[in-house]
Order: sequence, then structure tokens, then C-alpha cells
Amino acid sequence: MNYKKEFITYKLADTLKQSSKITNALFDRYGVKRGLRNADGSGVLVGLTKIGNVVGYERTKDGALKPIPGKLFYRGYDIEDLVHAVMKEGRFGFEETAFLLLSGNLPDRDELSDFREMLYGNMPLTHDSTISIIRQRGNNIMNILARTVLEMYTFDANPDDLSRENAMRQSVELISRFPTVVAYAYNVLRHNEKGRSLIIRHPDRGLSFAENFLYMLKRDYTELEARTLDLLLILQAEHGGGNNSTFTVRVTSSTMTDIYSSIAAGIGSLKGPLHGGANIQVVDMFNHLKENIADRKDTDEIDAYFTRILNREAYNRKGLIYGIGHAVYTVSDPRALLLRELARDLAKEKGRSDEFEFLELLEERAVKTFADVKNNGKTVSSNVDFYSGFVYEMIGLPVEIYTPLFAMARIVGWTAHRNEELNFAGRRIIRPAYKNVLDAAEYVPIAER
Repeated sequence: MNYKKEFITYKLADTLKQSSKITNALFDRYGVKRGLRNADGSGVLVGLTKIGNVVGYERTKDGALKPIPGKLFYRGYDIEDLVHAVMKEGRFGFEETAFLLLSGNLPDRDELSDFREMLYGNMPLTHDSTISIIRQRGNNIMNILARTVLEMYTFDANPDDLSRENAMRQSVELISRFPTVVAYAYNVLRHNEKGRSLIIRHPDRGLSFAENFLYMLKRDYTELEARTLDLLLILQAEHGGGNNSTFTVRVTSSTMTDIYSSIAAGIGSLKGPLHGGANIQVVDMFNHLKENIADRKDTDEIDAYFTRILNREAYNRKGLIYGIGHAVYTVSDPRALLLRELARDLAKEKGRSDEFEFLELLEERAVKTFADVKNNGKTVSSNVDFYSGFVYEMIGLPVEIYTPLFAMARIVGWTAHRNEELNFAGRRIIRPAYKNVLDAAEYVPIAER
């Protein structure tokens, strides 16, 4: 019986290989923008938003793309201004960022205080939700997060109510509970897979969002660790409506489904290695380079090794330098520049300044080598993933939660975009077209096949 199953599976898979084959020439003939990308690499315009704006180039009069320093705007505010204001005042800023993205306005002191109280008050999970996480099996936190979000539907008294008030309530509750779910899920995984004690700490209203997560996950942390995590959460909270997971949330929301189904779909999208897992690859590549570069200050040796990587002769032979390049940013990624500021201080605190300087040199040489080897005129820079994985590692965060941390921040952008999608005047379900390129076939009776 098992032999038959394997045979049928193999046969179906082999048939799929043939039946799904579509040549590039057909895409060109019908003008299909594969991956919703234009020929110049820019994204196809499919919607309008007032939430986030990702800027990496400008169009010249002849329609060509001109690389410019990257900019990221939240509700019209430059992310650099938001981050530097928080750093200058020595306070945590993720909560303010969440309020801004959800409402469209910067909060005053009273509004921010009330919003924080609401966030922290919603952080504790119900007894049933906690037990559910403890009982779940599996070693992928993203999968556990998605299952937990779907289960939240059953504990919501009005899960299908799409009114603005209810949608905002659900948004705040999800933002509040993501750090608790991720922290608990990892502690359970650590208990089940690594034989460690199972410790469940309740969130503390006296701590910030970032501090609460670190407290629930590992209890002990430094102030700089918490502030660096707070910065990472701010930088990853939103990135326009075109990134894959946010677009997934908008597509599913356009069907008028419940928020839990829509956010679970976004988690599934972010879980993919082409989207949310890049920082894990950067850390792996960095560790590989530390072992294979004899002189960490020799630019010729570094350039030669990067050339081998790009030519698929070294590392994982996929021809990629992880953390270099972005779909929109060209000259620079503002998130990477901002993160680098605190990463330097954190490396000094952890006694890892030499590694940080090596990472900075790798960044410089990777960009140059890419330009020399590819020689395609494309301008590339490091992206936020180039530093985020190293920062997570210095904070003492396990690799299993790198992508869940991304989700913990991006849930703000997801809910903001969902609410905008639901409140469009004359809203319509998102339904693009696919061209069928197979000729009609005449049915053949089973006896004649």
C-alpha cells in the first residue's frame, strides 16, 4: 500500500512538472508583470495608501529610475526624525509608533499614556490561550504563532464584527499579545526540545513593550539591549503596502474575512525564507566568513571570497550575498543606517567591537564586489537584515525567534493596512487576472484513455 502511495505521488508530481511549465516567451507575449514587477524592477502600482512610503529611487523625465538615498515614512513622518527624537529624549518609542500608524496622528502625552495602558493591559493571555500554547507541538514558532492567532477567534465575543471600533480593539489586542505568545512559545519549545525548565512570566505593566518581551523571554537584560530591541521594532513596524505579507493581509481583508484569518495569512507569508528569514541567513553567512577569512582586515581576500560566493563557488553556492540589495532601496536603506548607530554601542557593551568592525568592512566590500562582478549598472546597498541578525545575537535572542520578532513588529503595519482596506470608500475585493495559455481539450471517455 505504501509502495502504491509513493508511486502515485511520484507520478502526480512528475505530471505537475509538465503541466505547469510556462515559457518566459509567453509572459513576454502577453505583457505579464511577473512577481508584479515592471521590467525595470520597480513594483506594479496596485493600490493607494496613506500609511507608509518606501523611497529608494526617483523617475527621470525619460522614465528611467535614478537611485537616491533611501527614505522611509510613517504617516508622512521621516523614520529618521521619529527615531532620533526618541533616542535624544532617552525613551522607548515603539508604543508611539504603533499609535501613529494605527491612527494617523502623533499622540500627545495623555493619549500616549492611555494607549500604553491599553497595550500593557492586553498583554496577558487568557488561561485557555496559555494552556493551548503549552500543549502545542512543533519547533517552528511562526507556525505556533499562526495557530494561536487563529484560535483567538474562538475567544473573541465579536470576531466577525468589521466596524471601525471593533477592528481597532482587535488590532490593539493582537499587537499587545504577540510578544507574550512568542515568548511563551519559545519557552515551551526550549522545554520540549532542550530539556530546560518551563518558565511562564506574566507581563509587567511597569515595563515598556520591548522590556516586557525581554523580561518574559529571559528575565535579565540591559537597558541598551531593551533600547536596541525597541529601535528594531520601530524600524520593522511598517514597510508600505507592497511588501508580500502586508499585501497578503490586504488581499485577504478585501474579502471581508475576520482579522484572525487575515493576520494568520500574513504570518504565513512572512514565514517564507524569501521574505522574513533573511536575517537568519545573514548570521549564518557572517559566521561562515569569520571561519573562512584568514585576515579580517585584508580587503583583497574579502573581495576574492565574495567574488567566489557570487559565482556560486563558495558558501551555499546560491550566488547570493545575504543582506545586500533590496526591491526598492538603492543607495541606502535608512533602517540599516539607523540600526548601525545602536549596534556599534551594543557591540562595545558586549565586547564584540572587533566583530562589528569586521561586519562593517564586509558591508563595504560586498557592495563594491557586487558592482564589480555583476557589472549591470544596478546600485545596491546593505538592507536592515545585514545588521539585525547580529544585533539579535548580541542581545542574546535565540535564532528560533528572529522571524517571529519581525512579526511582532510588523503586526502594527498589518493591522493598520487591514483597517485602511476595510474603510476604503467603494471597496472592492482584490481580484487580478490570470491569462489561461492552454488550448481547449476534448473530453475522452475513461474506457478510451
